Amino acid sequence: MKRENILTGSPWEDKMGYCRAVRIGNIIEVSGTVAIVDGEKVKADDAYAQTYNILERIEKVLEDLNVGMKDVIRTRIFTTNISTFEDVARAHAVFFKDVKPTTGFYEISKLVAPEYLVEIEFTAVVQE
Repeated sequence: MKRENILTGSPWEDKMGYCRAVRIGNIIEVSGTVAIVDGEKVKADDAYAQTYNILERIEKVLEDLNVGMKDVIRTRIFTTNISTFEDVARAHAVFFKDVKPTTGFYEISKLVAPEYLVEIEFTAVVQE
């Protein structure tokens, strides 16, 4: 099976040696993704906005692979503050209310920078 790496132009892709997503056959794995915190639409203290931003961006990555959020079978959500659960869950439900992938919600001590509250990984399987 052919391997397809999806790059987004992030300087970290070469620096760390990774890509946003990998597709082999009908399986797609998406790297842990944080929000683009701009201080206006997406703030460092807004878990809902960060989660929504991540999901919007990954929706675009999947569309570029000719698949969609309906193909996501698992999400793994990492947060630095478990009390953000309601906000994160509300944003997750906007995209997955009807899809209902399996998921995990984990509190961790830190993400790569202090302004990030949420990081999400995705697994998708394209239905044939």
